Amino acid sequence: MAEAQGVTKRYGETVALDGAHITIMPGQAHALVGRNGAGKSTLVSILTGLQAPDEGRVRFAGAAAPRLADRDAWRRRVACVYQKSTIIPELTVAENLYLNRHERTGLGLIGWKGLWRKAAELLEAWSVDVDVRRPAGELGVEQRQFVEIARALSFGARFIILDEPTAQLDGAAISRLFTRMRAMREQGVTFLFISHHLQEVYEICDTVTVFRDARHILTAPVEDLPRAELVAAMTGEAAGLREREARPPVPAGEPVVLDVRDLTSGGTYEQVSLQVRAGEIVGLAGAEGSGKTEVAETVVGLRAPDSGTIEVAGHRPRAGDVAAALAAGVGFVPRDRHHQGLVADMSIADNATLTVPERLGPAGLISGRRRDELARDLIGNLAIKTPGPALPVSGLSGGNQQKVVMARALAGDPRLLVLITPTAGVDVRSKEFLLGKVDEVAAAGTGVVIASDELDDLRLCDRVLVMFHGRIVAELAAGWHDHEMVAAMEGVDLDA
Repeated sequence: MAEAQGVTKRYGETVALDGAHITIMPGQAHALVGRNGAGKSTLVSILTGLQAPDEGRVRFAGAAAPRLADRDAWRRRVACVYQKSTIIPELTVAENLYLNRHERTGLGLIGWKGLWRKAAELLEAWSVDVDVRRPAGELGVEQRQFVEIARALSFGARFIILDEPTAQLDGAAISRLFTRMRAMREQGVTFLFISHHLQEVYEICDTVTVFRDARHILTAPVEDLPRAELVAAMTGEAAGLREREARPPVPAGEPVVLDVRDLTSGGTYEQVSLQVRAGEIVGLAGAEGSGKTEVAETVVGLRAPDSGTIEVAGHRPRAGDVAAALAAGVGFVPRDRHHQGLVADMSIADNATLTVPERLGPAGLISGRRRDELARDLIGNLAIKTPGPALPVSGLSGGNQQKVVMARALAGDPRLLVLITPTAGVDVRSKEFLLGKVDEVAAAGTGVVIASDELDDLRLCDRVLVMFHGRIVAELAAGWHDHEMVAAMEGVDLDA
């Protein structure tokens, strides 16, 4: 279906791909895995014709790839559904599906009825249940992905690249995605599946290719490759996340840095109360729609509750006021680094220091020297791989971008650190580093809230509050078993 042979790509002195190769057979779900910076994104940009390799070739069904300028020819062969959606939220689903391909009347006007009919027929053919007249901005992550897949298929492409498609989905949505993928494969669609969640590779893929340090390391049938060998190929050593030593209990006399009382917001969450002491790591777990993310966003001022109180280190910041939460001592890592965490065209230095202008100069003026000094300290502290603080943050790998978001959260020496799925879409080593940094920050006396459904994130916590349908339904102490946590998150009573 598609192959890249001997592909090399350089950006100045940086070698992004070094003689790499991959072959995807028709009807496969073929996984591409590797740590951040391994070359996966560069390969995708070459496979989709966004840029040309310096050396090597790309072929589709045995024929040479089209010229880069012939975008329609590329669209007929391949499409990528990115972790960062390319749907235009202000347009309807139908307009997104047939953007610049609208049916016209004899007067040259858009024929809306024909467009709606054509879009509905397309979605029905691929079993996508979405109203074509609905504004795309109202769609959830799962629905946007299916619309993007259908749009790609409408051009004639039968080779779809899925880039971290499950990063923002809960367990039920992931299951639906995999069911749809299996059905589409039966209809002749081939997938290249890029994910940091290795258990998903074993669940949905036939073949896996590993890249490391810009090179191809191995390609093997998934069923023949033990998990330990896959991790070893990705990291260069036989290791996954290290087992962490149990954190010492937080003394009962430590001051409370977060006191939430009876927080309620419409049908999102109800009567939520919790406390976090200095040096304590508390998890908020739950499936999508449980309310955990909304509670965390309320604590940091992104949302205002209908009722209830929030106290941070003895202060009551104004509800729904991010600046007030920052002033009270809150640091924050949002759920989606692309839309909420980074300004892509700004430098690492500017992104990392956005929330602490008072440290960068007097009277509201910013000293470039002070900014860069602080940024260099943060870059060193978070081990961000960059030639310097002036590099645009868009030039970093996903793991290093997430480290920049974490650096900004820590720039103000927060009393309380609130993290929402802090390791989504990063590789094993970056995940371990980020969680280690959270552990380090808590050991220094900062209270931490981690809102996540990633079990690796939650294992770090001293205790986990599990939310279901907007309420806290369980509290699990450190040392819980996976089946206990998953059952609580899914609302299952194991004793029933």
